[in-house]
Amino acid sequence: MPRIGLAGVHGHGASHVRAARELERDARAMLAAVADHRPPGPDLDGVTAYREASDMIAAEGLDIVILCTPMHTHLPLAEQALLHGAHVLLEKPPTPTLDEFHRLLAASEATGRAVQLGFQSLGSTAVPAMRDLIAAGAIGDPVRYGALATWVRNVDYWRRAPWAGRSTLDGVPVVDGAVTNPLAHAVATGLAVAGATREEDVAAVRLDLYRANDIEVDDTSSLVVDLAGGATLAGALSLTAPRRSEPCIVVEGTAGRLVLWYTLDVIQLVEPGSDVPVTSSHPRMGLLANLVDHVVDGTPLLVPAASTGAFMRVLEAVRENGPPARIDPSHVDRVTDDEGTHLVVRDLEHWSARVVGEGRTFAELGAPWSRAG
Repeated sequence: MPRIGLAGVHGHGASHVRAARELERDARAMLAAVADHRPPGPDLDGVTAYREASDMIAAEGLDIVILCTPMHTHLPLAEQALLHGAHVLLEKPPTPTLDEFHRLLAASEATGRAVQLGFQSLGSTAVPAMRDLIAAGAIGDPVRYGALATWVRNVDYWRRAPWAGRSTLDGVPVVDGAVTNPLAHAVATGLAVAGATREEDVAAVRLDLYRANDIEVDDTSSLVVDLAGGATLAGALSLTAPRRSEPCIVVEGTAGRLVLWYTLDVIQLVEPGSDVPVTSSHPRMGLLANLVDHVVDGTPLLVPAASTGAFMRVLEAVRENGPPARIDPSHVDRVTDDEGTHLVVRDLEHWSARVVGEGRTFAELGAPWSRAG
């Protein structure tokens, strides 16, 4: 059985603990070691624990290393794991720069070890099902792709770690922010549905990024990605909404509309003249389980690192864009509710829907708190 080591067991890392334990129960793999600066919980009693991920990788002779660590640590830890003969499940975003992404691909190729990227939604059969429906003409010719996510993050979210809300940390690129980190799944899934996986599949990126919180990066964002085939992907991705809405990918066609609720693995087909969408649910495979199968019997990876090149082109555009514009506080409300204390940009949901529906940025639409407004 492959021996698994996990770096980062708290927060999102807990989902990897559960996935590894399920594989243990099925006698498919073994969680051999974990690493975290905070002590692991009682659910990890009996598992060898390290403070530093690098020490775990060097000592344990692991077959698979899961890296659920800050993004600026991804490349050095992934390179170390690959050089020690381990395959890697790497959380998103892959790396904070395109140059580091190229180094990651080179290390994977040189060592003959796989790197699977932690875009969970791309493990769903709903993504290829969307592409099949588009190819079959279910909505006529596709006119525009969209990614819509309006979420809430309270002020403590930006204080949870030294790198949170930072573009750099001690001179090292971090590139946190709505587009590149918490809502990176929306960008990656939208690109995948549009068939854009390689760097060269992205022709240009038009960014319109803002911040309401006192941070270095974007929290209220719109963008339009021009794809090499002539299509566009318009994204409205923000963390300053009054409530968390279910994120989705929308494909407008000449004869209908497709909506992928990508966290639910649900597709809705809306045909002209019908108010009742045709709804279908699709299974999803865990990315760790898929990587274990790849290691054991060569099963193809669901999200190989090379398939996220288009996403990295968007991330690099964000990194090179410079600081986001500050939203005038007169357009922002400070709200305290079940989510904690958080900032809400007024009418964000309305303008975000227009970004996706019309394929234009906040500024191009004239949102009152945008540069144009």
